[in-house]
Amino acid sequence: MKMMTMMRSTLTILLRSSFACLLIAFNILLRFLLIIWTAGSTTWLSSSSSSSGIVIINYILDLLTSNRAVSFSLAWCIALSISLYLSRRPRPVLLLDYACFKPELERKCSYEVCEYLVRRSRRFSTASEEFMRGIYLKSGLGDETYVPPFIFQTDYEAKHRSAVEEAEEGMFSAIDALLEKTQVDPSRIDIVIATCGMFSPTPSLASTILNHYGGFRSDVQTFNLSGMGCSAGVVAIDTAAKLLNGSIRASVGAPKKYALVVVTESISLNWYFGENRSMLVTNCIFRVGTAAALLTNDPSKRSTAKMELRTSLRTHHGADDASYRAAFQEEDAEGNTGIALTKDLVRVAAQGLRDHIRILAPRVLPFSQLLAYAYHSIFAVATATVASPSPSDSSSIWVPDFGTAFRHMCIHTGGKAVIHQVGKVLRLTDEYTEPARMTLHRFGNTSSSLVFYQLAYFEAKGRLKKGDTLWMLAFGTGFKVCSLVWTPLRDSRSEPDNPWNDCIHRYPLKSKT
Repeated sequence: MKMMTMMRSTLTILLRSSFACLLIAFNILLRFLLIIWTAGSTTWLSSSSSSSGIVIINYILDLLTSNRAVSFSLAWCIALSISLYLSRRPRPVLLLDYACFKPELERKCSYEVCEYLVRRSRRFSTASEEFMRGIYLKSGLGDETYVPPFIFQTDYEAKHRSAVEEAEEGMFSAIDALLEKTQVDPSRIDIVIATCGMFSPTPSLASTILNHYGGFRSDVQTFNLSGMGCSAGVVAIDTAAKLLNGSIRASVGAPKKYALVVVTESISLNWYFGENRSMLVTNCIFRVGTAAALLTNDPSKRSTAKMELRTSLRTHHGADDASYRAAFQEEDAEGNTGIALTKDLVRVAAQGLRDHIRILAPRVLPFSQLLAYAYHSIFAVATATVASPSPSDSSSIWVPDFGTAFRHMCIHTGGKAVIHQVGKVLRLTDEYTEPARMTLHRFGNTSSSLVFYQLAYFEAKGRLKKGDTLWMLAFGTGFKVCSLVWTPLRDSRSEPDNPWNDCIHRYPLKSKT
């Protein structure tokens, strides 16, 4: 109690002295300006600009050397300003490393295997089988995606334990690989964030991680995110970044922290056995995937970190009913629970993206593009009374060149139609949509971890160079649009645990998927 009282007294004295110094400095500044104004009409008006500058400098030096109060006030104000800046400045959020889970070979599910398993189950009508067949063939998925173990069972009944095993297999594998690469002991980790959109057991997945490894401290902060769809991975990184930055604004000497982010999804309890076509689509595109990432706010780790987070943005469009229900979990007419992906999903994603980039663009676009955007916006308003373009007519809307802001893009791999629509809205060439299309082909829609499998594609190709800019874009249920903007701190290089190692030589595919 005495210590707190002494600290408060000291702080009060410092604040009062600072205020007094500021008043003195302000008083001297007013006097100085008055002298300049008075002398300006006589001596300095008749002098050249260079001699006037010399007179001003000499006066300032004389004032500082002859008046100790002024010198002390100025020095104190400068020191206080520097101290406040350093204490309030957010430290960099660095991605030390990440790891993606890659299941065993026997878990691969080609089109032929998928068709065989669906028909063997005898849980679908012929019409539903044909519908799923058509969706699969148009989905953009290849023959090397992965499914959970229960799919290969003869009874096809996924139990709670099936979902737990699926989650644990992916999470523990990814975390083991990540800790091995970073050589960071669990006891040094301060924050653990686990996310799974469709599976939220009790205890939480974050608690499952702590229980399995056992080396975490008792004061570790844990968070468990669910129900956020494919955007959960980006949301988790953004949350970790805010937690890392939120803890360091109080003082310069605040502790350096580590945050572990684990993103996964559960297919086991969400495989749909019914006849609702909007729900059958999920059986065709969602596949197994998990990733783990380690972040820190320690500036000394910059030399070993992979990337630095520059900015992030999350926009929520749930106030609109169509957006809210674009991807919705509910029961069908027979009582079977499933995720309905409505026909309005692609339109909702496009509109949400347009609203999102209106906020993101000023943060990331170069000045030339911002000027062009302002000009076209003013021109559009000025000509609105003459010919107002239809909101659905995207060709009439000027779109900034995001290629000037981002060298690489990890676009949401929700499906072939979603990738196409993102490319259409942003006017992207095939070069920018290639990683998303190839990731969809090789791994399918892995939901919240999809951006990390795309990031691994860039690294396997050796495309990331130090100083480049990388944009991660993901959509989520609700409806959410989320962005992360990174700067690589080193050139990408081949790594033994990259999930693309055994097949990267076949990509990109010659024909557009």
